[in-house]
Amino acid sequence: MLQPVTTTQNLAAGRSWLASLHGTDQTDSVTLDLTTFTANTHYFTSTDSTVPYSRFLSGVPVGKITASGLYGLYATGATDGRQNFAGFVFAEVLFGPGQTKVPAALLWHGSVKTAKLPVVVAPVEPSATCQIRFV
Repeated sequence: MLQPVTTTQNLAAGRSWLASLHGTDQTDSVTLDLTTFTANTHYFTSTDSTVPYSRFLSGVPVGKITASGLYGLYATGATDGRQNFAGFVFAEVLFGPGQTKVPAALLWHGSVKTAKLPVVVAPVEPSATCQIRFV
């Protein structure tokens, strides 16, 4: 006899770093290159065998990798394009085991609370492609 079992998991949006809703309706779709991020800092791998999906945090700063067109961790010392700030991962993203490329939404226009970001980011001047105001 089969006994179906249903479970429910609620996840909070975790966007306390947003200073306003301005720009949140204009996010771009991007693909993250997980090899440029650090586990348990920028994303958390699942330790639950019943829910194998890992969780990428919102509010992580990214830059576009010139050669691949993927997005990686923004780093001022990078030379592959990631030294150019493109914005923040807008919403938490779940991804499966073994994935190295993860789709995400990019917040490139809006206001953020610097002190509430999940990692330290020095304010960056707005550019033609990224218009973030740091408060």
